[in-house]
Amino acid sequence: MTVLDIQLSPGNTDWASYRDAVLAAEAAGFGAVWVFDHLAGVALGGTSMLETFASLGALAEATTQVELGVLVANVWNRQVGTLVAAAASVALVAGRQVHLGLGAGASPTSAWATEQRAVGADLEPDLDTRHARVVDVLELSAQQWSDDRDEQFDTFPLPTPPPTRIVGVNSRRLSRIAGRHADGINVRWTDPSRDDYLAAADAEAGDRPFLRTAYALFDEELLDPDHPERTAMTARGIDRLILAVLGPPPSF
Repeated sequence: MTVLDIQLSPGNTDWASYRDAVLAAEAAGFGAVWVFDHLAGVALGGTSMLETFASLGALAEATTQVELGVLVANVWNRQVGTLVAAAASVALVAGRQVHLGLGAGASPTSAWATEQRAVGADLEPDLDTRHARVVDVLELSAQQWSDDRDEQFDTFPLPTPPPTRIVGVNSRRLSRIAGRHADGINVRWTDPSRDDYLAAADAEAGDRPFLRTAYALFDEELLDPDHPERTAMTARGIDRLILAVLGPPPSF
């Protein structure tokens, strides 16, 4: 059975209301609550935003049992080591499973890069370089979070359990990177190439444990486990479905 998760945005509400919505999602039995990684609300049609790992740390303290995740952390919003330490810190505060979704970031000309351009952030036009940055995060996190890690990492945060590292993909090439280096993959369920991406990741992952996750825009009908799309997800081996709410949080 596919685990049902929810993704909520603080872009159209105040912190207290956002926190209450997360607590309501926890009480409703969602497997995990996921946050977005944006610097400003414009990308989601909001009027404001909260920094991802600051909000996750606060939610880790506010909640008691629901798993927490980010989908996806833009690997260009933070230095690689800072991103790894941030995810590990949230996991240590939470004391439960945390999920680190990773994204390669947008090109400088993309509409998704508006917020980075506004703050003068460095943006990488070369796709290979953006993909390599994802690998850098995956390799450093594997090194730092290993039980037998090198002594140079002795005083870095060591989360137990470590966050699951899931790569959000929109190409076969990035899918293969996910299968080779990550703990899982995330696809847009309505993407016509979805099955190709999953197959490419599966081929690289082989027989090792590997999470197959998908996201879809929130639709109350998808709360029904017997909905045809939910049945199709289970048949395809989707482990988690993340329902993304772009506007104000719904009532549960």
